[in-house]
Amino acid sequence: MNENPKHIHIRDFQYDLPDERIAKFPLPERDHSKLLLYRHGEVSEDHFYNLPHHIPAGSLMIFNNTKVIQARLHFRKETGALIEVFCLEPIEPNDYALNFQQTRHSAWLCMIGNLKKWKEGPLHREMTVKGLPVTLTATRGECRGTSHWVDFTWDNAEVTFADILEVFGELPIPPYLNRETQESDLVTYQTVYSKIKGSVAAPTAGLHFTPRVLDALKQQGVDLEELTLHVGAGTFKPVKSEEIEGHEMHTEYISVSRATIAKLLAHNGQAIAVGTTSVRTLESLYHIGLTVMEHPDASEEELHVRQWQPYELPAAKASIPATDALQALLDYLNRHQMEALHTSTQIIIAPGYDYKIVKAMVTNFHQPQSTLLLLVSAFVHGDWRKIYDYALAHGFRFLSYGDSSLLIP
Repeated sequence: MNENPKHIHIRDFQYDLPDERIAKFPLPERDHSKLLLYRHGEVSEDHFYNLPHHIPAGSLMIFNNTKVIQARLHFRKETGALIEVFCLEPIEPNDYALNFQQTRHSAWLCMIGNLKKWKEGPLHREMTVKGLPVTLTATRGECRGTSHWVDFTWDNAEVTFADILEVFGELPIPPYLNRETQESDLVTYQTVYSKIKGSVAAPTAGLHFTPRVLDALKQQGVDLEELTLHVGAGTFKPVKSEEIEGHEMHTEYISVSRATIAKLLAHNGQAIAVGTTSVRTLESLYHIGLTVMEHPDASEEELHVRQWQPYELPAAKASIPATDALQALLDYLNRHQMEALHTSTQIIIAPGYDYKIVKAMVTNFHQPQSTLLLLVSAFVHGDWRKIYDYALAHGFRFLSYGDSSLLIP
């Protein structure tokens, strides 16, 4: 049985992060950032372009290939008030790819900026997309927690919702950068291998990789695989409750191909994860595999990983090897003739969590009192302060556009 972390006090994960240590922009060359190395309790440093020298030949590295969408839409009311509509996740249709292909109507769960000025009635915005005149209309629906259902309609069937976001949307850079999105962010806030549209925040550990580093890893005999987790705005949601039991994790959508699961099995169920999003997806696979073992015909919705699910396992189940769980998952996909698993996860990884698949991770430096810092602490068996003290004392840059680390517990 895993130790239940519900009563962890988030104040124990506080550290002093001066504003000047938050990287407002990336370095001119992605792979020239600093790389902190944490190996079995020892800390040292290098440059990111040397990462391949620190990865053993024959390893499997897994990357999140999600692409950040231009999810912020601005409308101006006749009164002059500016309303921001921030698309968080698709509702109708709720499949990302299908939603982006819509040509008349699309509904999203959105956060709304300046909500008090949008009491009723639709908002309109006229634009030119692919040389065609388009009027986009946004109509606010029901409130869902801190978000709202918003229906988007437009009057030109030759234009998709993806086209509209591309022309009319703004890339949502992290709020703590305290600056406007710039043209350069359109390139620098995407990984070089981003493919599948759907995130509202970048999987930032991947921002350091260049074709040169990826090629060097392959030449080193490292297997590279991809999965998809669409990063939600909840990734920036601070833990406001005293104990983490009071924090509700956001749901994120994941997609993992049958080939990636087979590759994981070929590597004995072990991988090096690039970024906390890859970590959350890989560790969720283990728990999804256990669900499939018990419910072989569960629907993909029923495979959703609940926030506290890993901590509720009886001892006998918690000791099932990762290879058994992954094999059950592969059998499930084969049985249902599915090329990929599409489901969601709300997993919280905190001290007390027992990692099953991830054996090393590449990650940036995270905000104080964040769930990402809890995830790192769980991975390095509580040794996070040594890592962060070193980074603060040695000029490392923090958060999304900051420096990187390779953690090997």
